[in-house]
Amino acid sequence: AGLLLSLAGCDSGFGQATARHLDAMGFQVFASVLDLQGPGAQELRRSCSSRLTLLQMDLTKPEDIQRVLQHIQTHTNSTGLWGLVNNAGFNDTIADAELSPLGKFRTCMEVNFFGSLELTKGLLPLLRSAGGRIVTVSSPAGDMPFPCLAAYGASKAALSLLMDTFRSELQPWGIKVSLVLPGYYKTGTTCDPAFWNLQKKQLVASLPRELLQAYGEDYVEEINRQFIQFMKVAVEDLSAVVNSITDGLLAANPAVRYYPGQGLGLMYFIHRYLPYFVRDLFLKGFFINPKLPRALR
Repeated sequence: AGLLLSLAGCDSGFGQATARHLDAMGFQVFASVLDLQGPGAQELRRSCSSRLTLLQMDLTKPEDIQRVLQHIQTHTNSTGLWGLVNNAGFNDTIADAELSPLGKFRTCMEVNFFGSLELTKGLLPLLRSAGGRIVTVSSPAGDMPFPCLAAYGASKAALSLLMDTFRSELQPWGIKVSLVLPGYYKTGTTCDPAFWNLQKKQLVASLPRELLQAYGEDYVEEINRQFIQFMKVAVEDLSAVVNSITDGLLAANPAVRYYPGQGLGLMYFIHRYLPYFVRDLFLKGFFINPKLPRALR
Protein backbone atom coordinates (compact mmCIF):
# COMPACT_ATOMS: atom_id res chain seq x y z
CA ALA A 1 0.00 0.00 0.00
CA GLY A 2 2.77 2.42 -0.87
CA LEU A 3 0.36 4.92 -2.38
CA LEU A 4 1.27 8.45 -1.45
CA LEU A 5 -1.55 10.94 -1.17
CA SER A 6 -1.51 14.66 -0.59
CA LEU A 7 -4.59 16.31 0.93
CA ALA A 8 -5.09 20.06 1.27
CA GLY A 9 -7.40 21.49 3.94
CA CYS A 10 -7.56 18.86 6.69
CA ASP A 11 -8.31 21.09 9.70
CA SER A 12 -11.94 19.96 9.68
CA GLY A 13 -14.76 18.63 7.55
CA PHE A 14 -14.19 16.58 4.41
CA GLY A 15 -10.40 16.88 4.45
CA GLN A 16 -10.04 15.65 7.99
CA ALA A 17 -12.51 12.78 7.54
CA THR A 18 -10.83 11.73 4.28
CA ALA A 19 -7.32 11.85 5.77
CA ARG A 20 -8.49 9.58 8.61
CA HIS A 21 -10.22 7.19 6.20
CA LEU A 22 -7.25 6.87 3.82
CA ASP A 23 -4.79 6.50 6.69
CA ALA A 24 -6.94 3.67 8.09
CA MET A 25 -6.80 2.00 4.64
CA GLY A 26 -3.01 1.91 4.91
CA PHE A 27 -1.96 4.76 2.62
CA GLN A 28 0.77 7.23 3.37
CA VAL A 29 -1.01 10.56 3.65
CA PHE A 30 0.42 14.07 3.63
CA ALA A 31 -2.30 16.19 5.21
CA SER A 32 -2.03 19.97 5.20
CA VAL A 33 -3.66 22.06 7.93
CA LEU A 34 -3.81 25.81 8.59
CA ASP A 35 -2.78 25.37 12.21
CA LEU A 36 -0.50 22.55 13.42
CA GLN A 37 -1.65 23.17 17.01
CA GLY A 38 -5.36 23.54 16.18
CA PRO A 39 -8.06 21.06 17.27
CA GLY A 40 -8.20 19.53 13.77
CA ALA A 41 -4.48 18.74 13.72
CA GLN A 42 -4.62 17.36 17.29
CA GLU A 43 -7.54 15.14 16.32
CA LEU A 44 -5.60 13.73 13.34
CA ARG A 45 -2.54 13.04 15.51
CA ARG A 46 -4.76 11.23 18.00
CA SER A 47 -6.74 9.13 15.53
CA CYS A 48 -4.23 8.34 12.76
CA SER A 49 -1.19 6.11 12.43
CA SER A 50 2.41 7.30 12.47
CA ARG A 51 2.39 7.12 8.65
CA LEU A 52 0.37 10.32 8.46
CA THR A 53 2.44 13.49 7.96
CA LEU A 54 0.91 16.80 9.03
CA LEU A 55 2.10 19.87 7.13
CA GLN A 56 1.24 23.50 7.85
CA MET A 57 -0.04 25.37 4.80
CA ASP A 58 -2.00 28.54 4.16
CA LEU A 59 -3.03 28.47 0.51
CA THR A 60 -2.86 32.27 0.30
CA LYS A 61 0.89 32.16 1.05
CA PRO A 62 3.11 31.03 -1.84
CA GLU A 63 5.99 30.38 0.59
CA ASP A 64 3.78 27.89 2.51
CA ILE A 65 2.86 26.12 -0.72
CA GLN A 66 6.53 25.98 -1.79
CA ARG A 67 7.56 24.53 1.58
CA VAL A 68 4.91 21.79 1.33
CA LEU A 69 5.90 21.04 -2.27
CA GLN A 70 9.57 20.68 -1.21
CA HIS A 71 8.65 18.33 1.61
CA ILE A 72 6.47 16.11 -0.58
CA GLN A 73 9.05 16.10 -3.41
CA THR A 74 11.82 15.04 -1.02
CA HIS A 75 9.74 12.17 0.31
CA THR A 76 8.24 10.95 -2.96
CA ASN A 77 10.90 11.51 -5.60
CA SER A 78 11.63 7.82 -6.03
CA THR A 79 7.99 6.69 -6.01
CA GLY A 80 6.04 9.59 -7.47
CA LEU A 81 2.75 10.72 -5.94
CA TRP A 82 -0.43 8.76 -6.52
CA GLY A 83 -3.08 11.26 -5.53
CA LEU A 84 -3.79 14.90 -4.80
CA VAL A 85 -6.99 15.95 -3.07
CA ASN A 86 -7.77 19.67 -3.37
CA ASN A 87 -10.22 20.24 -0.58
CA ALA A 88 -9.37 23.56 1.05
CA GLY A 89 -12.37 25.86 0.66
CA PHE A 90 -13.21 29.26 2.02
CA ASN A 91 -16.27 31.46 2.30
CA ASP A 92 -17.16 34.05 4.91
CA THR A 93 -19.74 36.18 3.09
CA ILE A 94 -23.45 35.60 2.60
CA ALA A 95 -24.76 38.66 0.77
CA ASP A 96 -25.75 40.01 -2.64
CA ALA A 97 -22.80 40.55 -4.98
CA GLU A 98 -23.39 44.30 -4.74
CA LEU A 99 -23.12 44.13 -0.94
CA SER A 100 -20.07 41.83 -0.90
CA PRO A 101 -16.78 43.76 -0.60
CA LEU A 102 -14.37 43.24 -3.49
CA GLY A 103 -11.80 41.92 -1.04
CA LYS A 104 -14.10 38.99 -0.22
CA PHE A 105 -14.21 38.00 -3.90
CA ARG A 106 -10.41 38.18 -3.99
CA THR A 107 -9.96 36.04 -0.86
CA CYS A 108 -12.31 33.36 -2.22
CA MET A 109 -10.35 33.32 -5.49
CA GLU A 110 -7.01 33.22 -3.61
CA VAL A 111 -7.93 30.16 -1.53
CA ASN A 112 -10.44 28.28 -3.67
CA PHE A 113 -8.88 28.91 -7.08
CA PHE A 114 -5.28 30.20 -7.08
CA GLY A 115 -4.21 28.11 -4.06
CA SER A 116 -5.49 24.90 -5.65
CA LEU A 117 -4.00 25.87 -9.03
CA GLU A 118 -0.55 26.50 -7.54
CA LEU A 119 -0.57 23.29 -5.51
CA THR A 120 -1.76 21.21 -8.47
CA LYS A 121 0.84 22.68 -10.85
CA GLY A 122 3.55 22.13 -8.26
CA LEU A 123 2.68 18.45 -7.75
CA LEU A 124 2.04 17.59 -11.41
CA PRO A 125 5.56 16.31 -12.17
CA LEU A 126 5.19 13.77 -9.31
CA LEU A 127 1.64 12.89 -10.35
CA ARG A 128 2.72 12.43 -13.96
CA SER A 129 5.50 10.04 -13.02
CA ALA A 130 2.98 7.91 -11.10
CA GLY A 131 0.11 8.29 -13.61
CA GLY A 132 -1.88 9.33 -10.59
CA ARG A 133 -5.13 11.05 -9.68
CA ILE A 134 -6.40 14.53 -8.90
CA VAL A 135 -9.64 14.84 -6.95
CA THR A 136 -10.99 18.33 -6.29
CA VAL A 137 -13.86 19.31 -4.03
CA SER A 138 -15.85 22.05 -5.77
CA SER A 139 -19.49 23.04 -5.23
CA PRO A 140 -22.86 23.12 -6.98
CA ALA A 141 -22.65 26.87 -6.20
CA GLY A 142 -20.05 26.97 -8.99
CA ASP A 143 -22.62 25.61 -11.45
CA MET A 144 -25.71 27.59 -10.44
CA PRO A 145 -26.40 31.16 -9.31
CA PHE A 146 -27.24 30.57 -5.65
CA PRO A 147 -28.58 33.81 -4.13
CA CYS A 148 -26.02 35.58 -1.90
CA LEU A 149 -23.13 33.25 -2.76
CA ALA A 150 -21.56 35.13 -5.68
CA ALA A 151 -18.04 35.45 -4.23
CA TYR A 152 -17.82 31.79 -3.26
CA GLY A 153 -19.70 30.52 -6.33
CA ALA A 154 -17.55 32.45 -8.81
CA SER A 155 -14.36 31.01 -7.30
CA LYS A 156 -15.77 27.48 -7.42
CA ALA A 157 -16.94 27.98 -11.02
CA ALA A 158 -13.38 28.96 -11.96
CA LEU A 159 -12.04 25.93 -10.05
CA SER A 160 -14.44 23.49 -11.75
CA LEU A 161 -13.58 24.78 -15.21
CA LEU A 162 -9.85 24.63 -14.43
CA MET A 163 -10.13 21.00 -13.32
CA ASP A 164 -12.19 20.06 -16.39
CA THR A 165 -9.41 21.57 -18.52
CA PHE A 166 -6.72 19.66 -16.60
CA ARG A 167 -8.77 16.51 -17.12
CA SER A 168 -8.65 16.74 -20.91
CA GLU A 169 -5.04 17.98 -21.00
CA LEU A 170 -3.65 15.33 -18.64
CA GLN A 171 -5.38 12.39 -20.32
CA PRO A 172 -2.32 11.51 -22.45
CA TRP A 173 -0.27 11.23 -19.23
CA GLY A 174 -2.70 8.72 -17.77
CA ILE A 175 -3.75 11.09 -14.99
CA LYS A 176 -7.45 10.94 -14.11
CA VAL A 177 -9.11 14.08 -12.76
CA SER A 178 -12.40 14.07 -10.84
CA LEU A 179 -14.61 16.75 -9.32
CA VAL A 180 -16.69 16.22 -6.19
CA LEU A 181 -19.71 18.54 -5.85
CA PRO A 182 -21.21 17.90 -2.41
CA GLY A 183 -24.62 18.94 -1.17
CA TYR A 184 -24.84 20.79 2.14
CA TYR A 185 -22.80 19.25 4.96
CA LYS A 186 -21.82 20.36 8.45
CA THR A 187 -18.13 21.28 8.18
CA GLY A 188 -15.87 23.69 10.08
CA THR A 189 -17.26 27.12 10.94
CA THR A 190 -19.96 26.78 8.27
CA CYS A 191 -22.47 25.75 10.90
CA ASP A 192 -21.64 28.15 13.70
CA PRO A 193 -24.33 30.86 13.98
CA ALA A 194 -22.02 33.03 16.13
CA PHE A 195 -19.47 33.12 13.29
CA TRP A 196 -22.09 34.24 10.75
CA ASN A 197 -23.61 36.83 13.08
CA LEU A 198 -20.16 38.36 13.49
CA GLN A 199 -19.63 38.35 9.70
CA LYS A 200 -23.01 40.08 9.24
CA LYS A 201 -22.13 42.78 11.79
CA GLN A 202 -18.79 43.42 10.09
CA LEU A 203 -20.47 43.56 6.68
CA VAL A 204 -23.11 46.07 7.80
CA ALA A 205 -20.41 48.22 9.43
CA SER A 206 -18.32 48.22 6.24
CA LEU A 207 -21.10 49.16 3.77
CA PRO A 208 -21.20 52.64 2.23
CA ARG A 209 -24.13 54.65 3.67
CA GLU A 210 -26.04 54.99 0.37
CA LEU A 211 -25.85 51.24 -0.21
CA LEU A 212 -27.02 50.43 3.30
CA GLN A 213 -29.93 52.87 2.84
CA ALA A 214 -30.90 51.38 -0.52
CA TYR A 215 -31.03 47.82 0.79
CA GLY A 216 -31.72 48.37 4.49
CA GLU A 217 -30.04 46.75 7.47
CA ASP A 218 -33.08 44.53 7.95
CA TYR A 219 -32.43 43.14 4.44
CA VAL A 220 -28.98 41.91 5.49
CA GLU A 221 -30.41 40.64 8.81
CA GLU A 222 -33.04 38.60 6.99
CA ILE A 223 -30.50 36.98 4.64
CA ASN A 224 -28.42 35.99 7.63
CA ARG A 225 -31.45 34.62 9.49
CA GLN A 226 -32.49 32.48 6.51
CA PHE A 227 -28.95 31.19 6.03
CA ILE A 228 -28.63 30.15 9.69
CA GLN A 229 -32.02 28.44 9.34
CA PHE A 230 -30.84 26.64 6.20
CA MET A 231 -27.70 25.39 7.99
CA LYS A 232 -29.83 23.46 10.43
CA VAL A 233 -30.63 20.95 7.67
CA ALA A 234 -26.93 20.40 6.86
CA VAL A 235 -25.95 16.71 6.92
CA GLU A 236 -23.58 15.62 9.68
CA ASP A 237 -22.52 12.28 8.22
CA LEU A 238 -19.68 13.06 5.81
CA SER A 239 -19.20 9.46 4.61
CA ALA A 240 -20.86 9.96 1.19
CA VAL A 241 -18.31 12.69 0.39
CA VAL A 242 -15.38 10.69 1.78
CA ASN A 243 -16.47 7.70 -0.33
CA SER A 244 -16.66 9.87 -3.47
CA ILE A 245 -13.15 11.22 -2.89
CA THR A 246 -11.84 7.70 -2.21
CA ASP A 247 -13.50 6.37 -5.37
CA GLY A 248 -11.93 9.20 -7.37
CA LEU A 249 -8.52 8.15 -6.04
CA LEU A 250 -8.81 4.39 -6.26
CA ALA A 251 -11.47 3.24 -8.76
CA ALA A 252 -10.18 1.79 -12.03
CA ASN A 253 -12.50 4.18 -13.87
CA PRO A 254 -13.37 7.08 -11.56
CA ALA A 255 -16.32 9.30 -12.41
CA VAL A 256 -15.61 12.73 -13.90
CA ARG A 257 -18.06 14.24 -11.41
CA TYR A 258 -19.46 12.99 -8.11
CA TYR A 259 -22.59 14.47 -6.52
CA PRO A 260 -22.77 13.24 -2.92
CA GLY A 261 -25.73 14.67 -1.01
CA GLN A 262 -29.50 14.92 -0.92
CA GLY A 263 -31.55 16.68 -3.56
CA LEU A 264 -28.74 17.42 -6.02
CA GLY A 265 -30.29 15.30 -8.78
CA LEU A 266 -33.47 17.37 -8.73
CA MET A 267 -31.48 20.60 -8.53
CA TYR A 268 -29.36 19.74 -11.58
CA PHE A 269 -32.42 18.56 -13.50
CA ILE A 270 -34.14 21.92 -12.92
CA HIS A 271 -30.90 23.74 -13.74
CA ARG A 272 -30.42 21.93 -17.05
CA TYR A 273 -33.91 21.51 -18.43
CA LEU A 274 -36.25 24.18 -17.07
CA PRO A 275 -36.44 27.92 -17.87
CA TYR A 276 -34.32 30.44 -15.98
CA PHE A 277 -37.15 31.87 -13.93
CA VAL A 278 -38.07 28.40 -12.62
CA ARG A 279 -34.45 27.77 -11.69
CA ASP A 280 -34.17 31.09 -9.85
CA LEU A 281 -37.42 30.47 -8.00
CA PHE A 282 -36.24 27.02 -7.00
CA LEU A 283 -32.87 28.24 -5.69
CA LYS A 284 -34.60 30.99 -3.69
CA GLY A 285 -37.10 28.52 -2.28
CA PHE A 286 -34.40 26.00 -1.48
CA PHE A 287 -31.69 28.31 -0.18
CA ILE A 288 -32.25 32.02 0.52
CA ASN A 289 -35.13 34.21 -0.64
CA PRO A 290 -34.20 37.80 0.21
CA LYS A 291 -37.01 40.26 0.90
CA LEU A 292 -37.36 43.40 -1.21
CA PRO A 293 -34.60 45.98 -0.68
CA ARG A 294 -35.78 48.98 1.31
CA ALA A 295 -35.65 51.38 -1.67
CA LEU A 296 -38.12 49.16 -3.60
CA ARG A 297 -40.68 48.72 -0.84
